[in-house]
Formats: sequence, C-alpha cells, structure tokens
Amino acid sequence: MSLRECFEKRLLRQTDKDLRKAQRSLEIAQQKLERAKKAFDGELFDSAIILGYTAMFHAARGLLYKDGIQEKSHFCLTLYLKEKYARKIPVYLINSIDNFRIERHEILYGLEFTPAKEDAEILLKDAREFIEIIEKMLK
Repeated sequence: MSLRECFEKRLLRQTDKDLRKAQRSLEIAQQKLERAKKAFDGELFDSAIILGYTAMFHAARGLLYKDGIQEKSHFCLTLYLKEKYARKIPVYLINSIDNFRIERHEILYGLEFTPAKEDAEILLKDAREFIEIIEKMLK
C-alpha cells in the first residue's frame, strides 16, 4: 500500500492542525515509555515491547496532529513518517517503529513469538531517542 492509498482509503485523512493534541500525545508517549521501563525492570519483556511501541506510536501521532493528519492505521502512520520525515528522523528509528509495530502484533495475536530481553532493550533505547527527537520537533 502506498501513502496515496492510505489517504484514498481514509486510513489517513486531513483534519485541522492541533498543537494541543500534539503535545498531549507526546505526554502520553512519555508516560507509556516510563511504564515500559517498569515492565522491563520486572522482566515483563512482552509488556515492555507493547508499551514501548505504544510510546513511539503516540509520539509519531503528535507529528500527525501538528500536520493536521488523523490516522486510522498504524501501518499508514509509518508510511507517513517514511515519506514526510525521513530527513528529520533517522531512518533507523522509522524502521524501528515499523519493526516493533510488527512485533507488537505478534505478541498480541501470534502463537509463536516470545520476545527476548535484548528486543526490549533495543526498543527502549530507540523509543527514548525517537521521543526526544519528536519533542524537539514539536517545540
């Protein structure tokens, strides 16, 4: 699916720019990241990945609110980042949110995937950096 198709299928759609929602989404991202760290410390690596991904998702959503875009698809959100923000957000972090989007799905719905401590460590590191970059972009 392309970004154009995401808009055509209304999985992404134009709306009013909303800096208040952008900031609130960033606050939620920071809260989720703190919870992810607590889950990691408790060796709940699957929960740490779900919460860490959710933190990245909410931070990214903050950019969409700033741009006046409403999302209805996690996949389309990552496509939007790749097309609109690849020069401002390191590509490896955009790839990370996309990879952890898939891992989150496997944790929630799959029958075979068991995340390792190393997966959660990488996610926490990437999520922290991702949120810091977006925080600067929203100021």
